[in-house]
Amino acid sequence: MKQEFDIITVGDINTDVFVRLLTNQARTYIDEHGTNILAMEFGAKLPFDYAEVVEGVGNAANGAVAFARLGLKTSIITNIGGDQWGRDMINALVKNGVDHRFVRVNPGKKSNYHYILWYEAERTILIKHEDYNYHWPHLPADEIPRWMYFSSVSEHGLAYHDQVADWLDENQGVKLVFQPGTFQIEAGVERLKRIYQRAELLILNREEATIVSGGNHEDIHDLINRLHSFGPKMVVVTDGPSGAYASDGPNRFKMPLYPDPNPPLERTGAGDAYASAFVAALTKGNTIEGALQWAPINSMSVVQKVGSQAGLLTEHEIEEWLKKAPDWYKPEHF
Repeated sequence: MKQEFDIITVGDINTDVFVRLLTNQARTYIDEHGTNILAMEFGAKLPFDYAEVVEGVGNAANGAVAFARLGLKTSIITNIGGDQWGRDMINALVKNGVDHRFVRVNPGKKSNYHYILWYEAERTILIKHEDYNYHWPHLPADEIPRWMYFSSVSEHGLAYHDQVADWLDENQGVKLVFQPGTFQIEAGVERLKRIYQRAELLILNREEATIVSGGNHEDIHDLINRLHSFGPKMVVVTDGPSGAYASDGPNRFKMPLYPDPNPPLERTGAGDAYASAFVAALTKGNTIEGALQWAPINSMSVVQKVGSQAGLLTEHEIEEWLKKAPDWYKPEHF
């Protein structure tokens, strides 16, 4: 049976508008609950540095572009509105080498359009997910991918997960990567247990892993044990400046970050870059140790550029960075 695609990503797509705030027009502080707050003068007309529009982004779209850039035949299953924003997103996918035959146009609906308040290297994102009629498409037998990368969809798509799970039951040869978004985490493991059970790989950051598993945030082994108990064969937990942890069950590894060549410019999409490079390495037959070496390099590169895709690397570029890696840049058993 011919397989048209190495991987298909599944999830929402949007356009991001980055508004670069002037450092003398905003500030941050820690409130009484320990939350870091971005503050600006209320009721004022505030000057800003500049704005930049980045089309065709979001977890699934970022993954799709990353996979295509790494040489994988890639498609995306997503929804857009019947508007110019949606057409611009399709054009962005095409420019990045991503097949768009499974992009569903929703007439009369708007495409997702998000605003990012960018202050120094961090950002606050204003999001609104449109209410699409999520429906799983028919994939012909010669277009069944080897891998599926499933990530963020809106709260309107809960029943959609059952359709995805049904399709995965019918296509046992497809390896599933699950990188849950905010709503999927809020829905809980019990509601999405068929997705968790089916996952070849589950990727979360440490805070998300704590919420999903109900485990001890300070005990990484406890978090990994609990996440494995839901069914995934492999688990990756990213941990900010501390690097990341990965487990295939019997083996557990800790991996440091790749050193930044320059201070990060903007961090949007760093997690997606990490996850997609890890998955791409596995898709190309690499080991979990090799995947752990690829992933931080892609993430490091993305934070050197504006937006979630400009810094995504090719396989050759990742290999060039690996050649320059310090001796300590390697996974270790823990």
